[in-house]
Amino acid sequence: MMTHTNEFYARLAPFYHLIYPDWEGSLARQAAMLDSVIRETWGEAIRSILDVSCGIGTQALGLARLGYNVAASDLSPEEIERARREGALRNLRVDFSVADMRQAFNHHRRQFDLVISCDNSIPHLLSDEDILTAFRQFYQCAKPRGGCIITVRDYEKEDFSKQQIKPYNIREEKGIRWMIWQVWDPRTPLYDISMYFIEDRGGTECASRVMRSTYYAVSIARLMELMNEAGFCEVRRLDNRFFQPMIIGTRDR
Repeated sequence: MMTHTNEFYARLAPFYHLIYPDWEGSLARQAAMLDSVIRETWGEAIRSILDVSCGIGTQALGLARLGYNVAASDLSPEEIERARREGALRNLRVDFSVADMRQAFNHHRRQFDLVISCDNSIPHLLSDEDILTAFRQFYQCAKPRGGCIITVRDYEKEDFSKQQIKPYNIREEKGIRWMIWQVWDPRTPLYDISMYFIEDRGGTECASRVMRSTYYAVSIARLMELMNEAGFCEVRRLDNRFFQPMIIGTRDR
């Protein structure tokens, strides 16, 4: 049985950085990639950013380090708690809070130059109706001539006719070897994931952890249609600018 998204991220929060070969480096690289697209699309007009699915702060902290004024929220209290700790360790000021992205404007009650949701967070919403609700909230959060950036997997490149294994390779940290992978179990248009962390301290036995959740394998074309329906204009896809495809849109009024 698949667990709720909150439970998945509550259990993942202490280990989230291990998904990346170098999480600290990823903060800088991803912020630089986002900054490049922001400047190319909106020029110098973007100063305030709302990250509506910030996790432990991968994009929010990197953007704050570049000088953006960042507010960031996430559904998971455990991830927000860790994001606050990571921000304090780096002396970075980000306004972190707990909120469902489907309630983004109702929670933040103000507008920003840009709204972002990165790292395939949108497909945690399991229907077009929920995604459209979220996009309408993003639209309300965006200032006129401001915009929205989301990044997602390209599910049209995935084979959902069979179970899949997605390895993350091996991580070494403080003398501990971690082996990480996902197993995908399709039930179209959804798929269940089980994410495994094997902790090897060099003895004859290893500790194992598994986190489970469900995603909606929604196409990028459909997400673009839903962004248009929510009110965004100039919606387009960008490839090879981030580690996932980007969808960007602008609020025209």
